[in-house]
Amino acid sequence: MSKILFVLTGADHWTLADGTRHPSGFWAEEAVAPYEAFKAAGHEITVATPGGVVPTVDAGSLAPEANGGQEGADRIAASLSSIDEIKKPIRLEDARPADYDAVFYPGGHGPMEDLAVNAASGRLLVDTLRSGTPLGVVCHGPAALLAATDADGSNAFAGREVAAFSNAEETQAGFADRAKWLLETRLVEAGVKVRVGEPWAPHVVVDGNLVTGQNPASSAPLAAELLKKLS
Repeated sequence: MSKILFVLTGADHWTLADGTRHPSGFWAEEAVAPYEAFKAAGHEITVATPGGVVPTVDAGSLAPEANGGQEGADRIAASLSSIDEIKKPIRLEDARPADYDAVFYPGGHGPMEDLAVNAASGRLLVDTLRSGTPLGVVCHGPAALLAATDADGSNAFAGREVAAFSNAEETQAGFADRAKWLLETRLVEAGVKVRVGEPWAPHVVVDGNLVTGQNPASSAPLAAELLKKLS
């Protein structure tokens, strides 16, 4: 049995370019699908958030249209409500990478609000990357990589290949012209090599101990790749 740290956003909104607070949080499928895969494999999961706040699920991620219909939405909601670890997170600031065999970051727009500038998360990511511990990050979760800087200000993930929610997907979702910044663009500016797949299709990139996924559909395939690294 391995111990896996889930790092979730503590934000319940995403501030748009005009100052509007768009209700957000973490994306349900991106937490549920990997959680179910890891638990089925017998692993132990700890959830951490900034300040230890109980994370907010993005209501949009529970809608029928985001889950292939009402049946899928009901299943995701039921699965999410059964995850006790999400109801009692530890403080991200207290999480020690050495205590875990893998680290996983789900997405949702929330990480663009808090984890993108969270120093504790940035340190955890740097330590995890450098230690060789399997690290999974999906969809908007790679926003957290922006806070993973070295002493000279350079990004610790510069030169690494990743998948992340693309500019094309943000445009199709209707947020590209309303956002303060776009994830794909900001990662590229930080020196990260973003490998873009087809919009909304599963797309996972593996670069050493780093496993990243582009969108919600990539969550389950990403979990499968992390499990390979833990076996």
